[in-house]
Amino acid sequence: MLEKTPKNALRVPFLASVFPEARFIYLHRDVREVLSSMIEAWSSGGFRTYPQLPGWTGPAWSLLLVPGWQQLNGAPLHEIAAAQWRTTTQLLLDDLEQLPADRWTVVRYDALVADPQAEIVRLCGLFSLGWDRPLDRVLPLSRYTVTPPAAEKWRRHADVIEAVLPLVEEQRQRAERIASGRR
Repeated sequence: MLEKTPKNALRVPFLASVFPEARFIYLHRDVREVLSSMIEAWSSGGFRTYPQLPGWTGPAWSLLLVPGWQQLNGAPLHEIAAAQWRTTTQLLLDDLEQLPADRWTVVRYDALVADPQAEIVRLCGLFSLGWDRPLDRVLPLSRYTVTPPAAEKWRRHADVIEAVLPLVEEQRQRAERIASGRR
């Protein structure tokens, strides 16, 4: 079973305990691209995960509910998205690094999109799994895609993304170091 739900980035210790044979994959993507997608998701209204948070006066909460969400009340959307990414990435990487090295690895989003077949074969080899079908060069869109992927799509929100990059810089560098090692 392969399960990709961003909320599970906050549940690694629980999942590792409940599924002792589980292997974890950190799908690393450029933070600017992620923030752009998060801003689009929030703005679309289609990802309202916690519409009635007590005391929350902003737009209906979308995506992951991160620890410290209360301190984001009244913040602009791009700052909320940046805090969600920063907190999630910190917790995810902290938790993954507590696991034995053979229980997790990294897949770079850009590598997966560039050559899905090669990346899946590499990944399966790392976990001693077989792969029984070829993948097309272009992966199908997720049913949750707001707008199709495009090179430099994040630039639609460049002004607000660049404004919050200093808020995520420490975790961005850490994530990039880990992803560059491609465990």
